[in-house]
Amino acid sequence: MAFKIPIRQLFIDGEWRAPIKGNRFPVINPATEETIGEIPSATVEDVEVAVKAARTAFTRNRGKYWARTSGAFRAKYLRAIAAKVTERKSELAELEVLDCGKPLDEAAWDMDDVAGCFEYYAGLAEALDSKQRAPVSLPMEAFKSHVLKEPIGVVGLITPWNYPLLMATWKVAPALAAGCTAILKPSELSSVTCLELASICKEVGLPPGVLNVITGLGREAGAPLAAHPDVDKVAFTGSTATGRSVMTAAAQVIKPVSLELGGKSPIIVFEDVDIDKAVEWTMFGCFWTNGQICSATSRLLVQESIAKEFIEKLVNWTKNIKICDPLEKDCRLGPVVSEGQYKKIFGLISAAKDEGATVLCGGKHPEHLKKGYYIEPTVLSVNPSMRIWKEEVFGPVLCFTTFKTEDEAIDLANDTEYGLGGAVLSKDADLCQRVTESLQAGIIWVNCSQPCFCQAPWGGNKRSGFGRELGEWGLENYMIVKQVTEYVSNDPWGWYPSPSRL
Repeated sequence: MAFKIPIRQLFIDGEWRAPIKGNRFPVINPATEETIGEIPSATVEDVEVAVKAARTAFTRNRGKYWARTSGAFRAKYLRAIAAKVTERKSELAELEVLDCGKPLDEAAWDMDDVAGCFEYYAGLAEALDSKQRAPVSLPMEAFKSHVLKEPIGVVGLITPWNYPLLMATWKVAPALAAGCTAILKPSELSSVTCLELASICKEVGLPPGVLNVITGLGREAGAPLAAHPDVDKVAFTGSTATGRSVMTAAAQVIKPVSLELGGKSPIIVFEDVDIDKAVEWTMFGCFWTNGQICSATSRLLVQESIAKEFIEKLVNWTKNIKICDPLEKDCRLGPVVSEGQYKKIFGLISAAKDEGATVLCGGKHPEHLKKGYYIEPTVLSVNPSMRIWKEEVFGPVLCFTTFKTEDEAIDLANDTEYGLGGAVLSKDADLCQRVTESLQAGIIWVNCSQPCFCQAPWGGNKRSGFGRELGEWGLENYMIVKQVTEYVSNDPWGWYPSPSRL
């Protein structure tokens, strides 16, 4: 192991601070099941201090502090963070691998995306300087009106474990670009690189309190952050069940939330495809990041006429995916993140077999790996009524069924409580357009699966949440609109009715 897990504290008000109760918990390498470090465990008392620091940074003396700085000023910090991420790319990628188990080359690509996202929002922050005041056309000449776009305030950012630093960046970068101050609470299962982000912010001189990073358990740190009355907005990415709790907590004090939740996305393969390319995209859509993707296209629908050939090729290729320690060269599938997730996935596979699902490949721990939370990439032939077809697995498990007609495929694809993503594969452009318009999801891929760009909106419908991250939509997530109307007539009673009659 080239890098050790750095010893860190909570990052509050620009300084490293030990948790008030002194609690810490272990960092487990999912590839070896070994404890490789420890991180601080915040409680409600630490949340209180972090929120106070963020509030002070946002409104100190109501003067020219973070909320009232120019976008160009904020952009300098975002670009400095991007440069440091690039400088430390190899180290950050390896720390991410040790913490959450994704293959090293995937983690390295994530670091490139992290830097690119900070750079992108630096540009949008600069553009705000010419867009924050927009005139409004009114029917009465006695008045002038304009709209101000302002930062929403102090924001709580609660992020997941599958893309630890990247998912945090999707929230931190636009929040800071908008002029908000933030408290970031990463998942307790993978917090290491988020603490390194705090280290980078300190190194580049980000003003104290603008970004605070508190690590800890959801019930002890995440829940009080979501419920805190002085947090103006909460942005959450994670499970639908936890999202429901976050929304309930926010409702008590009437604060806005944005939720990016679970998914069970379909990939529909029509008979006119290039089968080799379609198989490759199908595998990528489900097994990337060890199958731990909220948007994973894990429900495979193949038109009957090509199903036999398609599945034979899919199974053969899946069996040859390289499963090994994620630090090894050319690793394509590492371990899932934790023992709890490992047991949950095997429990769902077992239940599916009890319901009558057929295991076409995988479904067990790899024989050549004695330790680690590894699961062979699994393909199941299922009936759409089965639980595993409907419930998010969040692991390397692909469920397969067939369809005859376009309408049947659309009905099967939409028969879910989720609505995050979906994919359609066909050479027929008109068919792809029809299916795209019919699928009930926030993200649709045509002849591909899972590409993601920080310039395009990301988010779902139904129980996959609401609100959009990335692109200009991600910036709007952290801004509010203020109407300003001015009376400009020289005659104080030059309009009707007069104020005394209103």
